[in-house]
Amino acid sequence: MGVPADDLDLIGRRTAQRASVVRALIDRGGFVGARALHGELRMQGARVGLNTVYRTLAALVDAGRADVVRDRGGERLFRHRPFPGHQHYLLCRACGLSIPVDSEAVESWAGRVADTSGFAEVEHTVELSGLCPRCRAS
Repeated sequence: MGVPADDLDLIGRRTAQRASVVRALIDRGGFVGARALHGELRMQGARVGLNTVYRTLAALVDAGRADVVRDRGGERLFRHRPFPGHQHYLLCRACGLSIPVDSEAVESWAGRVADTSGFAEVEHTVELSGLCPRCRAS
């Protein structure tokens, strides 16, 4: 299966390596670190450098096609975003399960802060983590 053309168009030069990184991120489904994704690509026989993985993931974030959160150790974890639009997630600290959460209140608050402060192009990061029901039970 190919990579959505608009993903590649948004992140710059079209290369087989970048396409394989995007495809691996899409196939992964959940959040994954750059090193882990690079390891998966190498195990599949892809000839992609770690720097290419980092640059491609950063370009996807900049283009609004990937979400990023930090794990407990501070590592950035990435997840493909198939549609434009900002999304927040609740992330299990034990198993990595992530679920999207309704964040309308946060978005409204950020908009009001921008409006009242006179700032433009305001960005925000909200990270929610905890233990999912399965991990909490074990």
